[in-house]
Amino acid sequence: MNSLTLLAFALVAFVGIATPGPTVLLALTNGSRYGVSRACYGMAGAVVSDFILIGAVALGLGALLAASEFWFSLVKWLGVGYLAYLGIMLLRSKGTLDPSLHAATDGGPGTPRSLFLKSLLVAITNPKGYLFFSAFLPQFIVPTSPQVPQYVVLALIFASLDFLIMLAYAVLGSQAMRVLKRSGALWLDRICGAALLTLAGSLALYRRASA
Repeated sequence: MNSLTLLAFALVAFVGIATPGPTVLLALTNGSRYGVSRACYGMAGAVVSDFILIGAVALGLGALLAASEFWFSLVKWLGVGYLAYLGIMLLRSKGTLDPSLHAATDGGPGTPRSLFLKSLLVAITNPKGYLFFSAFLPQFIVPTSPQVPQYVVLALIFASLDFLIMLAYAVLGSQAMRVLKRSGALWLDRICGAALLTLAGSLALYRRASA
């Protein structure tokens, strides 16, 4: 891979990541609820998921999901259920300015472990990610060269961009919490919750044949 190929990959990846998806929305809500520093635990979960998804695609899991209706449906409905659950929780929340939401008790929603796992599970239960990487990454792989180092480089570029974009959304959420009144904070949760439910509905309608 040459520098132009890597630049083209970075540009396309940037556009894909910047378009709000589940992990980006979680970064926004985590930033508004818990602050940027704690939101970084959720970002770490999303970054780990990037490496898992790209590694799985390199090993052929994306091709398996594209070929198997059973495994595709299993992963898809797990993702639909989890996205819907997160969306409903935000719709039922009391608002990002509720002090109780900032308490990180054991097993609570704001613990580092909870934030990490939430973003990780959202990503790895979305079959679109596997199919996207299966279609996207091979276009930048040189088949005559060792492929593992190439996948590692692409994964590092993608994960770095993903983290930076999520960080920007988390900062946006944190700043919004400082200027919004309680009603505005409630609306931020409602909007993000509705967006997650919309993504869950979109995933439910997603068909393997359209990948």
